[in-house]
Amino acid sequence: MSLGYFNYPMPVNEPVLSYAPGSKERETLKATLAKLKSEQVDVPMYIGSKEVRTNKKVAIHPPHEIAYTLGYYYEGDERHVKQAIDAALAAKEAWANMNWESRANIFLKAADLMATKYRPYMNGTTMLGQSKNAFQAEIDAACELIDFLRFNVHFLSEIYKQQPISSTGLHNRMEYRPLEGFVLAITPFNFTAIGGNLPTSAAMCGNVVVWKAAHTQIYSAQMFMRILKEAGLPDGVINLIYVDGPTLGKVCFSHRGFAGVHFTGSTGVFNYMWKTIGENLPMYKSYPRIVGETGGKDFVIAHKSADPDVVVTALLRGAFEYQGQKCSAASRAYIPSNIADEVKKKLIAGVKSFKMGNPEDFTNFINAVIDEKSFESIKQYIDNAKKDEKAEIWVGGKCDKREGYFIQPTIIEAKSPKYVTMCEEIFGPVLTVYIYNASQFEKTLELLDNTSPYALTGAVISKDRNAIELATNKLRNAAGNFYINDKPTGAVVGQQPFGGARASGTNDKAGSILNLYRWLSARTIKETFNPPADYKYPFMQDK
Repeated sequence: MSLGYFNYPMPVNEPVLSYAPGSKERETLKATLAKLKSEQVDVPMYIGSKEVRTNKKVAIHPPHEIAYTLGYYYEGDERHVKQAIDAALAAKEAWANMNWESRANIFLKAADLMATKYRPYMNGTTMLGQSKNAFQAEIDAACELIDFLRFNVHFLSEIYKQQPISSTGLHNRMEYRPLEGFVLAITPFNFTAIGGNLPTSAAMCGNVVVWKAAHTQIYSAQMFMRILKEAGLPDGVINLIYVDGPTLGKVCFSHRGFAGVHFTGSTGVFNYMWKTIGENLPMYKSYPRIVGETGGKDFVIAHKSADPDVVVTALLRGAFEYQGQKCSAASRAYIPSNIADEVKKKLIAGVKSFKMGNPEDFTNFINAVIDEKSFESIKQYIDNAKKDEKAEIWVGGKCDKREGYFIQPTIIEAKSPKYVTMCEEIFGPVLTVYIYNASQFEKTLELLDNTSPYALTGAVISKDRNAIELATNKLRNAAGNFYINDKPTGAVVGQQPFGGARASGTNDKAGSILNLYRWLSARTIKETFNPPADYKYPFMQDK
């Protein structure tokens, strides 16, 4: 029973630590990395109150040091998906009925644990398991995930406050119920924060969750799960399992209690899921909520007035931070002819100045791509460009997987604006540049808008306000997150709610109040104080 109205004001974003030489956080993180590497972790699935281990034990290797073993996880099968659903549904009633302030404080405690005691562990497992440098891990695994938890508590408290008006003799109120059934969270390798946000945003709303983390993100996912347990999350509310996609879909999408999916991954997988859910509609209790953030072919377009140094910096950071493995990474650039030579020269110099290697060496800007499958896919695009007369490699192109999955940041000039690497998502450290006639800015905006099926992020760089205004209007539907004079990456919770449309997803804006509405089902309650006792209305009287 709730005995008061509780206030959760708008939080401030978690400060980003610098990890500069001599800093305390750098010293602590270095020590934590050494500790993590000194012991092999044994990673069970978390189903209800049980830590589940199977006879299928899978090694976890750093992408940048594939001969090293960080530990092992246990892969599940169809039985474990069913067990996770059963555990979730068993926990549902108690969790949904728990007072909001108690639910909220579990996630606020988890955020505080990550901001303090577990900060180096969240960053360290992300660095080692997903090959992120210290800064990229800090803004992801620490700051963004902490922000998701704190801001979502605030946003949900604001939703609960939204109530209908009442007239004389009655009172109206609105309940924001969890969905009827379980929510499936499917999370990617590239952001630990997404891995944490997709299950917790639904759970915060009173839902119970089956969480499938990408196999290449299990090392950091299990650390977050341990933190949630320490923060007081009841058994069964979030169940973390490691199974293959087809097995997961077969069980979850054919279950009567399937209530929704919170997904980040490929467009092809999301399309198949949507189709399967649609075909299975008659068996569900309710229409499932389908929320997804998928692919991107994110752009930067420079106007002839743009400062070449601003363009170069936006591209070097936007295209190559975390090896281009961000959904928002700059993947195609449109450079006007009047500044093309200077931009080319500085881009080449910038790439050549990058240090690439193990993230444990803090001087390395570039690390490894996530796995061999990704390595081979990216390498194929680069190899094809090397022998194609429609493309020219400006810099990079070397690929080496002897010690880890290292791909040198690569810039391709496309002689045609519809060249394959201008159109297809590569998800790696590859930027394709197209040089356009500086007098044809508006025409190039139209070309850009019609080149890719995606619409996730994009940027315009210009000193000309009229050009900025034109681009903002012409590209209204080309990006869900649009940047002016900046790189198209780095969305901050509460500041730039993230998501795109077209083939990039449902645009339900993680990091905003909009996303939480999807995990709630409203019930309007009207209570009449003096109910009528006669069906007749005044208009029916003769006199």
